[in-house]
Amino acid sequence: MTTSGRLLRDMRPDDVAAVMAVQEPASIAGLSVVFPQDRYPFPREVLAERWRSEIAEPGIECYVVLREDRVAGFAATRGSEVMHFGIAVDEWGSGLAVAAHDELVRRLRAAGAERPWLCVYAANPRGRAFWEKLGWVHTGERRRGPLPPHAELLTYALDDVAARNRDARR
Repeated sequence: MTTSGRLLRDMRPDDVAAVMAVQEPASIAGLSVVFPQDRYPFPREVLAERWRSEIAEPGIECYVVLREDRVAGFAATRGSEVMHFGIAVDEWGSGLAVAAHDELVRRLRAAGAERPWLCVYAANPRGRAFWEKLGWVHTGERRRGPLPPHAELLTYALDDVAARNRDARR
């Protein structure tokens, strides 16, 4: 947790280096099947520039996930879409991702999102399992990712019944 009790705070341009320090190892660990590093090395500068652009873009909300006031993850939303979400590798399994997810969904709902949605790589079983565990369901929609090798992305939407069942089990 942070000293203020919140997990998410608005991302600032000066957070980009810390976000990249989280995103690069997490992406390599979680997405090397999708992006083999010998052929598609992590595009650090491309993604850092994307973050800077998204922070400045009206309508996109960018956040850092904090653990004891240090950047331990990131998220971004646009309308009802979760554009980006990731947690530091050393936090995997700690519960931080679930807590950050829950706060992010509360923020989306407060902003009027009726059915939040996101895309996850088809070849990312860990990511798919995470979202499914939290009540997200595959909508049947598929598309190609924006970066080479343009891997298949699956669209997921938050299923309120599944999410309520998850919350009831907690």
